[in-house]
Amino acid sequence: MSIRSQWSLVGSLRTWWRDLNPHRQDRLAMLAPLASVLIFFLAIVAALTYLRVEEMNREQEAIERDVEYAQQNLRQRLVERQEQLARLAREIIKREANAEQVRMRINVVLNRYPEVQGLAWVDANRYIRAATGSAAVWNPKPQALAPMSSSPDHDMLFERARNARAPIYHQALRKDSYAPMLQLVIPLFEGGRFAGALMAEYSVDGLYRYGIPSEIAARYALSLTDSKGQVLAGVRPEVKKLTNWLPGWISNANSFALHVAPVGSGLVLRAQAYRASLGVVGSGLFWLVGVLSLLTGWMLVANWRHTRRRLRTQQALVAETNFRRAMENSMLTGMRAMDLQGRITFVNAAFCQMTGWSDTELVGQSAPFPYWPDEDRANLHDLLAKELSGQTQPGGVQVRVKRRDGNLFDARLYVAPLIDGFGTQTGWVTSMTDITEPNRIREELSRAHRRFTTVLEALEASISVAPLGSDELLFANRTYRQWFNAHVGGHLQLAAEAGVVPSRGNDEASDAVDSLAGFPLATLTEHDAENAEIFIPALGKWLEVRTRYLSWVDGRLAQMVIATDITARRMAEEQAAIQAERAQSASRMITMGEMASSVAHELNQPLTAINNYCVGMVSRIKAQQISEEELLGALEKTTRQAQRAGQIIQRIREFVKRSEPNLAASSVSHMVDEALELAEMETRRFNVRLNHYVAPDLPALRVDPILIQQVLINLLRNAAESIEAAARPAQQRVVDLRVGLTQADGHAVVQFAVSDTGLGIEPGVMERLYEAFYTTKSDGMGMGLSLCRSIIESHRGRIQAENIYNGSTILGCRFAFWIPLDAALPAVERARSTVEN
Repeated sequence: MSIRSQWSLVGSLRTWWRDLNPHRQDRLAMLAPLASVLIFFLAIVAALTYLRVEEMNREQEAIERDVEYAQQNLRQRLVERQEQLARLAREIIKREANAEQVRMRINVVLNRYPEVQGLAWVDANRYIRAATGSAAVWNPKPQALAPMSSSPDHDMLFERARNARAPIYHQALRKDSYAPMLQLVIPLFEGGRFAGALMAEYSVDGLYRYGIPSEIAARYALSLTDSKGQVLAGVRPEVKKLTNWLPGWISNANSFALHVAPVGSGLVLRAQAYRASLGVVGSGLFWLVGVLSLLTGWMLVANWRHTRRRLRTQQALVAETNFRRAMENSMLTGMRAMDLQGRITFVNAAFCQMTGWSDTELVGQSAPFPYWPDEDRANLHDLLAKELSGQTQPGGVQVRVKRRDGNLFDARLYVAPLIDGFGTQTGWVTSMTDITEPNRIREELSRAHRRFTTVLEALEASISVAPLGSDELLFANRTYRQWFNAHVGGHLQLAAEAGVVPSRGNDEASDAVDSLAGFPLATLTEHDAENAEIFIPALGKWLEVRTRYLSWVDGRLAQMVIATDITARRMAEEQAAIQAERAQSASRMITMGEMASSVAHELNQPLTAINNYCVGMVSRIKAQQISEEELLGALEKTTRQAQRAGQIIQRIREFVKRSEPNLAASSVSHMVDEALELAEMETRRFNVRLNHYVAPDLPALRVDPILIQQVLINLLRNAAESIEAAARPAQQRVVDLRVGLTQADGHAVVQFAVSDTGLGIEPGVMERLYEAFYTTKSDGMGMGLSLCRSIIESHRGRIQAENIYNGSTILGCRFAFWIPLDAALPAVERARSTVEN
């Protein structure tokens, strides 16, 4: 890196350091020593670790060298024994020695080499020719030539040596001994023909004891193991770790392993160095450096924490001072502090803003103060003397204060002792509030209250307010006092009869808790007003009562009741109901008058038939040409025609007579059948065919059946007259009536639909179709459809009319009305209950 780059980096670091705030600079300055101590500790640990690793590498090289030397000794010893046995095998093949001589030489080998535990000469037929030592147990008959005892290991070794045509080593555990043995098999071939084998057993423990140099065995934990790591001879290495948390390359001793040749992988020489040092962790220097580093770090952290606490305390003190100063300057209440002699020692910004004088002009002033009005100085002197003597008023005092420009304003002063941190009174503190605007608002509210009270007193409606669960009357206007003498009983009576208060006769009457306790007050007060119409016998008046819950000025839940005299309106409604009933009766009479010719024609048929039957029976009786059975048949037919005429007259009488209200569950099919019986008289007169369909299983409707029949007859007559006026041909002169269930306005209704093939309704006529006294007939009165609409709406139903089109051509008209299934008719009952017969 060039010098210029270095200076540029230093300049960048200096700029970055200057841009940091003091708090961040202090934190980084405290972290630098701690980082230095940590780096020093890590450097010491790294150095000690490096030295330990170098030492372990040297130890590893030494153990590898010594293990290789021990392995060479073992290999040399095994090779020498193998060569001696090979010479013996050659002598046996060349027949230079007989069995006895072979046995003697085997004994010499066993005596000279202690690691060899047994030798045996086995011919090709597996007969033992000579055996001694541990191999003698193979021969079940030592005194005679006998086959070798069968063993899977012997058979396996015998076959391997025969196939390999070379010496074979095998490590196995004898059944009669716990000592591991190493077996050597040297095959014997005579002229290329297998002639048997020379089998030897080595003690693994003997190989370890006599084959490994003693100086190497003293320095290391040596052991001979098999391929699976099981110790066959030697010392089992057990090096304890100094700690459980350090890695093995620091705390454990070095180790090395080699396969023993010529045995191969079946015999492994393992060595592990005895730990001569405690490693890095066991070093006294390591612990000394660690303790000193921890102590230094702890001191730095403690110093840093102490500095941070002191810095936080300073910041809190500055923030508290700034906060108090901000509160003093931002609060709207003027603050003034005086000493015990009455001199001003402090004023805040609000006090200066109210009076117009600055704090430098007011601090140090004594009475009279410049903001005292000249005309009030005597009273203010007396007030100040009382304040200094401790005679303060808890509610404060109201005074007038003069601004610097000479204007006056009303203020309220509150005086309290000024106590320092040691509990000693050092003066008096005064808070001043400008109450000019609150005084003005109070006056406005007072005048508004008087105006509001005057308006409520002048109302002709009764207004009363009472809390729930109490007999106290909070408010009552003049009308209420005239009706109920300012007693709460009238309020409770109106609310109870309107059905908007809970019963007072239950167990809650003796409970001090409100019946509506626990309900959300806001939900009750925001709920829409409830109203009802009741009759008060004591007053002889019908009253419309409106109630609602409200939160009274003292926070209690109260109920307001407004009662309006509606006696005149009720009388007008009753008269209107009577007139409507009379109009309905008159409409039925008019309908029957218009149907008089049809009725006469309808009655003429049964009367003519009765006359013909009677004349025929008289003439045949006189001529004695009739039998008793024929006479009875003629009389029965005469009776049926008379009954038919009587039924027609009865239907007409029931339709036109005035009767008491008959609101009851009525069968739809029965009402339709009776209406069709009367309407068919008129449709036959106009040569109009009447089709009808009534859906099965229709529920009963709670209606006045006569009124519904009146609507059906009127609509059917109008349909027949429209077809007659259109002069339709005979095949198109059809009126269709269909009755069934449907949906309207989300409710299940029964719909009555009358369709014709007449001229339809003009657009201008459609708008005035239900208007009273409006008609398109030359001889009509304009009351039919108007009365039909009134009747249907009194049953909470609707009626509508629409033209039937084929493209732009009008094919006829369709009138439909529907009545709800739950047609409970309180309005109709009240209206008709006042109608007189």
